Amino acid sequence: MKRMSQFTLSLVVALVMFTSSTYVSAQATESAEPFKVGTFVINSVPTVGLVMRDDQLIVDLASANRIMELLPQYSHINMPTDMLGLIEQYEYGLKYRIYEVVNWLVEENLLSGNTPAYVLPVASVDIMAPIQYPSKLMNAAVNFYTHACEGCNADERAARTRERQENRGVPYLFLKPTRGAIIGDGDDILMPYGRDRIEWEVEMAIVFGRTGKYISADRAYDHVFGYMVAMDISDRGGRPPGGYGSGSDWFVGKGHDTFAPHGPWIVPKEFYGDPMERLHQTLVIDGVTVQEARAGDMIHNIPELIEYASSLITIYPGDVMQSGTSGGTGAGRVERATGSGYLVDGETISASIEGIGTLHHTVRIEQSVPDDLSGSQLPPVSSYR
Repeated sequence: MKRMSQFTLSLVVALVMFTSSTYVSAQATESAEPFKVGTFVINSVPTVGLVMRDDQLIVDLASANRIMELLPQYSHINMPTDMLGLIEQYEYGLKYRIYEVVNWLVEENLLSGNTPAYVLPVASVDIMAPIQYPSKLMNAAVNFYTHACEGCNADERAARTRERQENRGVPYLFLKPTRGAIIGDGDDILMPYGRDRIEWEVEMAIVFGRTGKYISADRAYDHVFGYMVAMDISDRGGRPPGGYGSGSDWFVGKGHDTFAPHGPWIVPKEFYGDPMERLHQTLVIDGVTVQEARAGDMIHNIPELIEYASSLITIYPGDVMQSGTSGGTGAGRVERATGSGYLVDGETISASIEGIGTLHHTVRIEQSVPDDLSGSQLPPVSSYR
């Protein structure tokens, strides 16, 4: 017997999940209002919620669905309890059930006035990273022309851009850890002990919704679930001399805890549109805008990134890929109140993408390490620079 393909296996699993004691009504083919989805702490429990009414309200999705099911016209389904489950099932019928929930909330006027207990103000809940946790987090390196020429004058940047346009090559991707690195809105970004060359990068994160390998650029958006705001925090201190390797070290540069802020929620693709036409991302540190870019500055567009990534590794639902950052990182030495080219303890960062939302973080320094380390740990930058 031939082995099932990964795509076929994923489809079978999804169908089994929906046919075992679960029936999904497909009556609602459109949503009365757009929504976003996220993970929130409600009654001390991580909970999947809908974000509605201009990001002002959170709907506890499972609770709303249970109340709606008390009405005879709505069938019973087992609503996923985490974001990975929602993403896996979304394109296999769950999307239409969520549309039913939204339409019911709107028709019954449950999103205004005296709202029920399962509808909460966004300010009353803790916002977690939407996905706890992706199986992989892929990142595009140097994928904006302005980032490829940080610190250049206008003529230098124009010349470098022309040169890169003529020889784009293929994308450069790297992996970051997920659990440990990924944090949610409001969590502190931690500068590791002695690592004082930490930079910022605002990026769009593409969340995948379908399994695929060798996904062509023409079919790329078929495999996308939605989009969220992300940051790629980077340690530019490098590795100390001696031992194997020299120069840059991608694990040192990208792999620390808290170096992958995600969120604050995910916009399903049907409510965002084509990111290559709409993308507008900015990053502000202590009130100073240090980065601003649109999709036209990208060297490789999002469908091309997806085609390249999936030619190396199978993409699964819930996987995330960040599309790169623009000029205005620390390498560009944008003037800030601190006068530093790197992040400083206590600074606040706001990373935004128009139509999605804003991540808010405070930078904190790790003050000490255990005193029983052998010396094999990553040393402070000041010890070798």
